Amino acid sequence: MKPKIKENRYKRIIEQLEPLFAKTTDPLARIATATAVLHNKFDYFFWTGYYRLINGELTVTSYQGSVACLVLAKDVGVCWAGINQGKTLIVEDVEKFSGHIACDSRSKSEIVIPGRDKSGEIVGVYDVDSKELASFDEIDQKYLEKIIAKIYE
Repeated sequence: MKPKIKENRYKRIIEQLEPLFAKTTDPLARIATATAVLHNKFDYFFWTGYYRLINGELTVTSYQGSVACLVLAKDVGVCWAGINQGKTLIVEDVEKFSGHIACDSRSKSEIVIPGRDKSGEIVGVYDVDSKELASFDEIDQKYLEKIIAKIYE
């Protein structure tokens, strides 16, 4: 997808999500809504979902796509790396990421965005996989970070 088209699509998605998010402050409802919208607006979003930190475990809460790993092994994989490093990670080729967890072997690239509550504490991670290599870039990072930040506003 051309960068300008992608950026404009994200801007429209944010405009679409704002009135929906205004109807509830519940983060799980907002996550579910964002996941449904994002997954259906981008052809390269193969798996789209959110893992919450619950009692020290990363547990899937809401997703679109093939069946997810319900709980991710502690400190293994891209999602835990994003949490442990406290930042968004873009992985162009998951096969080259040490410790990658393959919930679906068709996933080839991935982006994870830590979710932070109002106090700034990481409470989970937003995870998007693609069946194509190097699907995600700085545009995805910029706008997904904006959307995930709105979850806990």
